[in-house]
Amino acid sequence: MDERQFGGQRKDKRLTINMEFRGVDQFIVEYVQNISKSGAFIKSAEPLPVGTRVHLRFTVIMDELETLEGEGKVVRVVEPGGATPPGMGVVFTQLTTHSEKLLAKLLTRENG
Repeated sequence: MDERQFGGQRKDKRLTINMEFRGVDQFIVEYVQNISKSGAFIKSAEPLPVGTRVHLRFTVIMDELETLEGEGKVVRVVEPGGATPPGMGVVFTQLTTHSEKLLAKLLTRENG
Protein backbone atom coordinates (compact mmCIF):
# COMPACT_ATOMS: atom_id res chain seq x y z
CA MET A 1 0.00 0.00 0.00
CA ASP A 2 1.36 3.44 -0.88
CA GLU A 3 1.81 5.48 2.32
CA ARG A 4 1.79 8.76 0.36
CA GLN A 5 -1.98 8.49 0.08
CA PHE A 6 -2.21 9.37 3.78
CA GLY A 7 -0.49 12.73 3.36
CA GLY A 8 -3.50 14.41 1.82
CA GLN A 9 -6.86 13.09 0.72
CA ARG A 10 -7.83 9.76 2.23
CA LYS A 11 -8.55 7.04 -0.27
CA ASP A 12 -11.21 5.23 1.76
CA LYS A 13 -14.19 6.70 3.61
CA ARG A 14 -13.72 6.78 7.39
CA LEU A 15 -16.31 5.45 9.79
CA THR A 16 -16.38 6.81 13.35
CA ILE A 17 -16.54 4.01 15.87
CA ASN A 18 -16.49 3.59 19.65
CA MET A 19 -18.58 6.72 20.23
CA GLU A 20 -19.36 5.48 23.75
CA PHE A 21 -15.77 6.28 24.76
CA ARG A 22 -15.93 10.00 23.95
CA GLY A 23 -17.52 10.87 27.28
CA VAL A 24 -14.88 9.01 29.25
CA ASP A 25 -11.71 10.22 27.51
CA GLN A 26 -10.12 11.04 30.85
CA PHE A 27 -10.22 7.35 31.78
CA ILE A 28 -9.04 5.88 28.49
CA VAL A 29 -5.50 6.33 27.24
CA GLU A 30 -5.93 4.89 23.72
CA TYR A 31 -8.79 3.82 21.51
CA VAL A 32 -9.60 3.40 17.84
CA GLN A 33 -11.44 6.57 16.88
CA ASN A 34 -12.28 5.75 13.27
CA ILE A 35 -11.72 2.96 10.83
CA SER A 36 -11.78 2.35 7.10
CA LYS A 37 -11.07 -0.55 4.78
CA SER A 38 -7.37 0.37 4.68
CA GLY A 39 -6.64 1.46 8.25
CA ALA A 40 -7.61 3.20 11.47
CA PHE A 41 -6.88 6.29 13.53
CA ILE A 42 -5.88 5.42 17.08
CA LYS A 43 -6.31 8.22 19.60
CA SER A 44 -3.26 8.25 21.86
CA ALA A 45 -1.50 10.78 24.08
CA GLU A 46 1.76 9.03 23.17
CA PRO A 47 1.61 8.12 19.46
CA LEU A 48 4.30 5.86 18.06
CA PRO A 49 6.69 7.17 15.40
CA VAL A 50 5.85 6.92 11.70
CA GLY A 51 7.12 3.60 10.33
CA THR A 52 6.51 1.65 13.55
CA ARG A 53 5.00 -1.78 12.94
CA VAL A 54 2.22 -2.62 15.40
CA HIS A 55 0.11 -5.60 16.37
CA LEU A 56 -3.53 -4.52 16.37
CA ARG A 57 -6.27 -5.97 18.53
CA PHE A 58 -9.37 -3.93 19.23
CA THR A 59 -13.05 -4.40 19.87
CA VAL A 60 -15.95 -2.97 17.90
CA ILE A 61 -19.60 -3.08 18.82
CA MET A 62 -21.76 -4.77 16.21
CA ASP A 63 -24.64 -7.07 17.12
CA GLU A 64 -22.29 -8.10 19.91
CA LEU A 65 -18.70 -7.26 20.82
CA GLU A 66 -16.30 -8.36 18.08
CA THR A 67 -12.50 -8.30 18.04
CA LEU A 68 -10.46 -7.28 15.01
CA GLU A 69 -6.85 -8.41 14.95
CA GLY A 70 -3.89 -8.08 12.65
CA GLU A 71 -0.76 -6.13 11.83
CA GLY A 72 -0.31 -2.52 10.83
CA LYS A 73 2.16 0.27 10.28
CA VAL A 74 2.04 3.85 11.59
CA VAL A 75 1.84 6.20 8.60
CA ARG A 76 0.72 9.47 10.22
CA VAL A 77 1.12 11.05 13.65
CA VAL A 78 -0.86 13.88 15.25
CA GLU A 79 1.21 15.21 18.15
CA PRO A 80 -0.40 16.25 21.46
CA GLY A 81 -1.13 19.93 22.00
CA GLY A 82 -2.73 20.69 18.65
CA ALA A 83 -6.26 21.58 17.66
CA THR A 84 -7.14 17.94 16.91
CA PRO A 85 -6.90 14.91 19.21
CA PRO A 86 -3.43 13.35 19.28
CA GLY A 87 -2.91 9.90 17.87
CA MET A 88 -1.68 7.91 14.91
CA GLY A 89 -2.96 6.77 11.56
CA VAL A 90 -2.24 3.08 11.08
CA VAL A 91 -2.53 1.31 7.74
CA PHE A 92 -3.52 -2.35 7.89
CA THR A 93 -0.78 -4.55 6.46
CA GLN A 94 -2.42 -7.85 7.40
CA LEU A 95 -5.68 -8.76 9.10
CA THR A 96 -6.89 -12.18 10.14
CA THR A 97 -9.48 -13.66 7.77
CA HIS A 98 -12.11 -13.32 10.50
CA SER A 99 -11.18 -9.64 10.98
CA GLU A 100 -11.38 -8.93 7.24
CA LYS A 101 -14.90 -10.35 7.17
CA LEU A 102 -15.94 -8.38 10.27
CA LEU A 103 -14.54 -5.15 8.84
CA ALA A 104 -16.35 -5.65 5.53
CA LYS A 105 -19.59 -6.36 7.41
CA LEU A 106 -19.15 -3.32 9.64
CA LEU A 107 -18.43 -0.94 6.76
CA THR A 108 -21.26 -2.35 4.61
CA ARG A 109 -23.74 -2.12 7.48
CA GLU A 110 -22.82 1.47 8.33
CA ASN A 111 -22.74 2.66 4.70
CA GLY A 112 -25.79 0.73 3.58
